Amino acid sequence: MKPVILLVGRLPGVVENVARALEDLPVEWLGAHDREEVERQLDTEPAIACVVIGAGLDDRIRGDLIGVIASRRPDLTIHLKDRASGPGGMAGFARRVVEIALPELNAR
Repeated sequence: MKPVILLVGRLPGVVENVARALEDLPVEWLGAHDREEVERQLDTEPAIACVVIGAGLDDRIRGDLIGVIASRRPDLTIHLKDRASGPGGMAGFARRVVEIALPELNAR
């Protein structure tokens, strides 16, 4: 079973774009766009290995999501993308997260 990376972001095409750009990585990408969707994904997908939160969300929302994720799944690492790299930087950021958070995949 492939590890699942939960991508949380405001832009609707982010999951498809990241998945397409990073199809060489042995992971499955799962998306969420709001708190309810994040809660549903955390409650129904046990294979989530880590969470990447995009920079397009307001800081209050990002903070709220961190609290939700940490309370429901304290085993997960949470990674916040910077704003400076813009939406185009999401794929590169997600790749670095996977390489760091899931080092066992680098041994393939």
